[in-house]
Amino acid sequence: MDQITADRLIDACGDEGMDAGITIRTDLVPLGGPNAKVKPAVYVGGVFQQGRRWWGEGPDRSVVDVITIDNEPSQANRLEAALERLRPELGLPELVLDLTSLEPMPPHVPRRLSSFRFPHRNADAYLRDAMLDDEDFLKSDIGRAIFSATIDNADAPMAWFPQALLFGFWQSHLGKKGSQAKAARSWVSEIIGIDPASDEVRTLGLKGDPLNLSVPGKVSYDENQHAHWSLTDKGKNLSDIGHGQVPVGGEDGALAGVSFRTVVQQSTVSFASLRRVHTAQPAEAEARAVLVALGLLAHTAAFGRGFNLRSGCDLRPLSSSWTWLGASADEPLAPLDIAEAKELFSAVVTRAENAGVAVGKRWSGPVILTPKKALAEVIRKTYPAPEEA
Repeated sequence: MDQITADRLIDACGDEGMDAGITIRTDLVPLGGPNAKVKPAVYVGGVFQQGRRWWGEGPDRSVVDVITIDNEPSQANRLEAALERLRPELGLPELVLDLTSLEPMPPHVPRRLSSFRFPHRNADAYLRDAMLDDEDFLKSDIGRAIFSATIDNADAPMAWFPQALLFGFWQSHLGKKGSQAKAARSWVSEIIGIDPASDEVRTLGLKGDPLNLSVPGKVSYDENQHAHWSLTDKGKNLSDIGHGQVPVGGEDGALAGVSFRTVVQQSTVSFASLRRVHTAQPAEAEARAVLVALGLLAHTAAFGRGFNLRSGCDLRPLSSSWTWLGASADEPLAPLDIAEAKELFSAVVTRAENAGVAVGKRWSGPVILTPKKALAEVIRKTYPAPEEA
C-alpha cells in the first residue's frame, strides 16, 4: 500500500494539486458483539436522526434505513478533544478562559475553558466576552487578528486556531455590522448504523426506592437547592426530589439502544476545500498540509482504538480502509497508527515552519484570558454561591 508522506501532502495541497482528498472507512462493532445494542444520539423531542441512503457498490447498491449514531458536529468536537489531550506534547496553540476567580461553583462546572472546547471555535461568544490582562480581548492585537480572519486571510487562525480551518467556523456573534466570515468544514466525519432492527423501542422500568416512601400530600422545595424541602398541601410530587418509586414506560420511556446490521464511521478530508484557505505567506501548500496532518492525527488519537461516545455506546474498530482520492485513480493507503500520525504531523510542521508559516515553535503556549464583567455576572447568577442561593 502507498504511504502518506509530507511531500505527498504538500504537493496535493498546492494550488496546482489535482488530487481530491483522503477518505477513511472504519467498520465498527459494539463491545458486546455485532448483534449488541448501540445508543445513538437523541435529539430534541426524544428522536433519533434517521434517514435513508444508497448503500453498497455496483449492482449491489440498494436503499437502506440509517440512524446517525454520531453526527458531523459531534465528531468534530471529539476530534478537538483528542487534540486538546495531545496539545502539550505537540505544542499546539491554545487560549484558555480562566474562571477560577468565580469560585465557588458546582463541581461539574469547568474552571477553565480551552479553545479546543469553545462551541464555535475562534468565533465563540466566550472568546468575544474575554479580557487579555486588563484589555478587552476584541481590542487586543491577537483578538483583532482572530476576529477579522477569513479563509482568504487565514494567518491568525493558522497561528491560534488551526483546528477552526479544518473543522469550520462561522463568525456570527459580532452583530449584523460585524464579521460574518465562514469557513466550511474540510474534515467531515460521521458514524452511522445501517439497517436498524428497530427504532421505536423505549426503556421500561422502575425507579426504585428501598423504603418505598409515599405520602398523600405534596412537597415544597427550592429549585436551586433540593436539600431544602418540606411537606405541604400544595406543591410537587415526592418523586421530584428523588424519593418514592416511579414507573417508567410508554412515551415517558427513553429511546433504547438499537441493534444494527452494520456500524460504520466515514471520514473525509477535502484537499479541494483546503485550497480555498489562503495566507499572506507564500508557503500556502505547507500550511494546508499541516491542517491535513492535524486531522489525521486527531482521527487516529480519537478513534484508532476502542472508544466511548455516550452511555450505552462503546465501539471498537474491526477494520479500517484509507483511500487516497487521486486525480486519475483512487489508491489504497496504509492506515496510520498513533505513532506514525505523530511522526507525519511533526514532519509536515517542520517543513511548514522552515517555509515561514507561523506553526511549530511559532505557536504559543496557553494564553490565559479572564471573563468580562458582564459574563462573570451571568456565570455568578447561574451558579450562585451557597449563601446567596
